[in-house]
Amino acid sequence: MEGNGQSGIPTPGAGFVSEVPGAKRILTRPQPLRARDVQLYRACEELTEPLIYFMAVFSPWAFGTTQPWSIWLMNAVGYILGLLLACKLVIRWFKGYHPPRWERVKSEGLRDIAVGQWSLVLGLQSIAARLIAVLAVLTVAILGYCLLSAVNARATFHLAERSFAYHRCILWLPHSLDSSRTWVAFWTYLGLACSFWAIRDWLMGKSEGEARAERRNPQTGGEKSGPLLPVRLCRLLWILAINGGLLGAEGIIQRLDGSGKLLFLVKPRVNPGASTQFGPYAYRANASQYFNLIWPVCLGFWWTLNRSHSTRRGAHHLLLFIAAIMAACPIISTSRGGALVTVAIIALASFFLLSTHFLLTARRQGDRPTQRVTLACLVLFFSSALALGFTLGWKTLKPRLHHMSEDAQIRWKMYEKARPMAGDYPLFGTGPGTFETVFPLYRFSTGTYWPAQLHNDWLEIRITFGWLGSALIALALMAVLLRWFAPGGIHGGKCFIVLTWLALSGCMVHARYDFPFQIYSIVLLFLVLCAILSNITRRTL
Repeated sequence: MEGNGQSGIPTPGAGFVSEVPGAKRILTRPQPLRARDVQLYRACEELTEPLIYFMAVFSPWAFGTTQPWSIWLMNAVGYILGLLLACKLVIRWFKGYHPPRWERVKSEGLRDIAVGQWSLVLGLQSIAARLIAVLAVLTVAILGYCLLSAVNARATFHLAERSFAYHRCILWLPHSLDSSRTWVAFWTYLGLACSFWAIRDWLMGKSEGEARAERRNPQTGGEKSGPLLPVRLCRLLWILAINGGLLGAEGIIQRLDGSGKLLFLVKPRVNPGASTQFGPYAYRANASQYFNLIWPVCLGFWWTLNRSHSTRRGAHHLLLFIAAIMAACPIISTSRGGALVTVAIIALASFFLLSTHFLLTARRQGDRPTQRVTLACLVLFFSSALALGFTLGWKTLKPRLHHMSEDAQIRWKMYEKARPMAGDYPLFGTGPGTFETVFPLYRFSTGTYWPAQLHNDWLEIRITFGWLGSALIALALMAVLLRWFAPGGIHGGKCFIVLTWLALSGCMVHARYDFPFQIYSIVLLFLVLCAILSNITRRTL
């Protein structure tokens, strides 16, 4: 097949620079690229998209994906996404195929290293490439940490006998006190890791329209002719927003009806009362955590579309209506932590967006009507979200706030009972996923409360992963947050990034006093936002 700069298909035998910014791969005699390879790549791309949408939509509606059947279903979809990603990477790396992507792609001459052989040389020349490489290494390290803890288990808990069966293990390596729970955690994290990298890779691909624009103007890749955000990212954000809006509307209707059945279908064994639930979540705090993670992103998406010169229709204002419903839901759910985090995010977001608006207005004197409409939309959004939330939720929320200090003391006592676990296993922890089965060993008596979650994910992760595993997770999150400062990739506006950071920060605050990271649907949404952030930069190369 003859290669050319527009088709993205190199001439067999030609060297190339990969799509990763600053990552140079020099090949000697690569495998020949055939038409069926390109067709297979496109089929993988087309199959990846609906699977991503399915996970994003299904996970909250499946009662938050808290039951084993729904968790394993989502894991299976994650594994499929991982296989599709592996297939695409083989075709790109070993066949030399260059599909239209948002990374810069260049062709260079071949430099032979050894006759009859080829080798792969990855030169990480940019900060962005280094961050992504570090993130990939940390992902493998976290999964390896979980796998080694399960294989090198020190014990296995047998629920029927309520006893531990102990094994020989290497104590200077990560080890688990309950191999069965750690194996479940490993397979779950593997599915989530596959989903994260598949979403990240898919977002970097260009749509057919963007590819045509690139062929028409290869110097800019069509970036100047389209909206501020790529088509694939816009589609994913629209689906997350609409799905979240429907989820919020259902939760509000269910709360007003007083039904104690989740989605009007199932009465849960835990928290059977209507006031303790919200929507498909049996625990109202988990519902508020999900909404606080998505509505600021929806607001940032609206701001970006509103500033895009390609958006002249008013359809994007629907996002404000959706975001207002979702922002009101944590207050209506009567979750105290959810309501406080919502009000804090609203205060910070309003200050930031209004300040940005007036700064832009001062710099740009033209288009006054549009500026006034933007200001009116912002004021209407924040006022309507608070009004809806407090109108429907304040009557029940107010007395709960009066008892907040008493309930907080109960949790502090529970934390104090669990802290010795972190002290006894400081480096490697008790093993991922083992808190529920190991905590009974630290109870003062059989009458002591036995929680399935600690209601403090920061401490629970330190207990189960130890300092070493916790450091790996913290470094991975840091690599994602730093990605925006490195050039190269998808250009993202400052307001969209700041609001997404606010959403993630709100979830981290929730994690200090609750357990959002023990709920699959919340973790998945958190990772979807991290996948988006890992592609976005403040400036392209």
